[in-house]
Amino acid sequence: MTAPLEVPGFHHLTAVSASIRENHRFYTGVLGMRLVKRSVNQDDVSAYHLFYSDAVGSPGNDLTFFDWNVPREVRGTHAVTRTGLRVTGEAALRFWQGRLGEAGVPALTDVLERDGRLVLDFEDPEGQRLSLVDDGGAGDESVPWDRSAVPAEHQIRGLGPVTMSVPNLRPTDLVLTKVMNMNHLREYTLDGDGAHTVHVYGMGGQGPHAELHVAVQPDLPVTRPGAGGVHHVAFRTPDEAQYHAWTERLSGFGLRHSGEVDRHYFRSLYFREPNGVLFEIATDGPGFAVDEDPATLGEKVVLPPFLEPRREQILAGLKPID
Repeated sequence: MTAPLEVPGFHHLTAVSASIRENHRFYTGVLGMRLVKRSVNQDDVSAYHLFYSDAVGSPGNDLTFFDWNVPREVRGTHAVTRTGLRVTGEAALRFWQGRLGEAGVPALTDVLERDGRLVLDFEDPEGQRLSLVDDGGAGDESVPWDRSAVPAEHQIRGLGPVTMSVPNLRPTDLVLTKVMNMNHLREYTLDGDGAHTVHVYGMGGQGPHAELHVAVQPDLPVTRPGAGGVHHVAFRTPDEAQYHAWTERLSGFGLRHSGEVDRHYFRSLYFREPNGVLFEIATDGPGFAVDEDPATLGEKVVLPPFLEPRREQILAGLKPID
C-alpha cells in the first residue's frame, strides 16, 4: 500500500523588507545567521532576494527576504503572523534574552511558556514578528556556522512553528487535512489580539519544525501586506517525483496553482489556501551550492542562468548592503 503524500516540515519562509541593508545587518549580525544566497527576486529583478540560514543552507532553515520599497504591513488576519526560530534548551533562550536586550531589539518579552514549550518573543527592526522556540533537540539537524557571532550551541537551528491567522477555520482545515494530509494535533488559547484559539496541525515530522499553528481571529481586519510582513511560507518535499505528485494532487482537488516553477536552487509550486495565505511546496534540492563554492556562499550576487545575460543591468539597479 502506498504511503500518503505528505510534507515533512517547513522548507523556507519569505518575508518583506523595505530596509534591506539594515535587514542584512540584523539577521547576520544580531541573529548570527549566514547569508547563504545573495540573489534577486526572479519575478522582480529590481529587488534583492536574500536567504539567511545555517552554515550550508539546509532545507528547513531558510528565512528569506524580498527587498521592496513598500509601507509597513498593517496587521490583521488572512496572513502569517509569527515565525518561530528553533533553539535548544532554556539556557539558549536566556542567552538570547540577554543578547537581544543588549541590542535594543523591540517587543522583547521575558521567556514564557506557550503550547507546552518555552519561547522568547521579539520583533526585528521593521516589526517582523519572531519567536525563539525551545525545540528540545527535535527536528532536522542544522550545521552551525563557524563565523557566526553566536556560539554554536545557541545558534538558530531552523524554522518552526509558523503561526497564521484566519477568520474562519473550516476551509483552511479542509485543505490542511484533506489535501496536504496534515493532522489536527491539539489546540490552545492565547490572550493577545483578544482571546482566541490556536489550532496546531502536524506534518510528517515530529516537533515544532513540522507544526503549522492556525489562529482563529474573526474580529481582526484583513492584513494589508507590507514591510515587516510575510509573503509566503514554503513546505518541503524531498524529491522531484513527489513534487510532480503534488502538482497532480492540487489539480485533482481543483485548487488553482502556479504550475511547476524552476527556481534553480529548488523547484516550486505555489497556491493560496482558502483564507488567502500563500503556500509553496519546494524540493529539498539541488541546493545553494549548485552555482557557488560552499565556502563563499552569499558573498556576491548570484543569478540563475536565465538572468545572467542581464547581469550588468540588474546589478546597476541594486543598492549595496555590506
